[in-house]
Amino acid sequence: MSSIVISGYYGSKNAGDEAMLAAMLEVFTELDPKIKITVISANPTDTARKHGVETINWLDVFSIIRALRRADLLISGGGSLLQNVTSGRSLYYYMGILFLAIMVRTPVMLYAQGIGPVFGWLPKKLMCWFGNHTKLITIRDEGSLGELQKMHISKPVIKVTADPVLAIHPVSREMGKKIFLDNKLSLAKPIVGICVREWRDLKHYKRVLAEVADKISSDFGVQIVFVPMQFPEDVKAAKKITEYMKTKAVLLNSEYTTAELLSITGNLDILISIRLHALIFAGVMGIPMLGISYDPKVDRFLHSIGENAVAGLDDITTDTVLKEFTVKWKDRSKFRDINQQRLVELRRAASSNAELALDLINRFSKK
Repeated sequence: MSSIVISGYYGSKNAGDEAMLAAMLEVFTELDPKIKITVISANPTDTARKHGVETINWLDVFSIIRALRRADLLISGGGSLLQNVTSGRSLYYYMGILFLAIMVRTPVMLYAQGIGPVFGWLPKKLMCWFGNHTKLITIRDEGSLGELQKMHISKPVIKVTADPVLAIHPVSREMGKKIFLDNKLSLAKPIVGICVREWRDLKHYKRVLAEVADKISSDFGVQIVFVPMQFPEDVKAAKKITEYMKTKAVLLNSEYTTAELLSITGNLDILISIRLHALIFAGVMGIPMLGISYDPKVDRFLHSIGENAVAGLDDITTDTVLKEFTVKWKDRSKFRDINQQRLVELRRAASSNAELALDLINRFSKK
């Protein structure tokens, strides 16, 4: 029986990361139903309940070492773990887990990661050392390949694949319909979803999104719903936007599972999102999207499906968003078809991450 330890940003109520874990588990168990998976989590009880896996507390170093000694492979990922833009300390934590695996001679795979940006002489040097001591690196976009090259990471095999969430199966829209009805949304009228987050205390983009929501509500006769990907932080950000609005919007104020969020997304006519994995959910469920960039990972994903961010948080304007929205609204079915065609290949690439991991176990197993 193969044994894997997975390290990532799990157990922290971030729907995108939980979806990554769910997608990884889904693909691994399809390929090898007997595989044993242990997840390092900030909330082991919640992760075990949601995903049905063995878990270890992310600060329990001795248990992590014991699990790594028994494991055939450490998977670091997916997500944007190896960067120091959103947090300087987290980069050192995830490199620390890599160090523990290398110390006990457990093969390491960086799994469908979005690499960088990494700033600072020491972090770059450490990344170079750790990256060159892994057995395999798969990355979710070409931009990450450039980051690895800049840090002189070249010894392991490096493959560009796709975000793990793109491998997840679409779900029924029934759950989302019920959630919408429970929140007084009409299924007879078009629904536009907006997914937001806080970023560096910026306020301008909140006023712009409020104006955009008001305008499309009145001009296109749509209902506006704010969808939280990280609970409750995204709810708080959405509330600030609704305070600027003149028209009524629905704010979903609950923590939802991956399946529920996919189903919610599947009932939208268009999604406007700052959050990367909300955009990926739209891709999985075949929903046209407008992405607003706060981080290179958003631009990289949009480029992978032949799109560009409508704006960045620093330079967003109401007119820019409305212009792009109008284009996509008038031809929603065309954009839905284009996205689905592009995502077929990305879905295959996302699934290949797990196939490569199992092949790595077969080549480097300690048993």
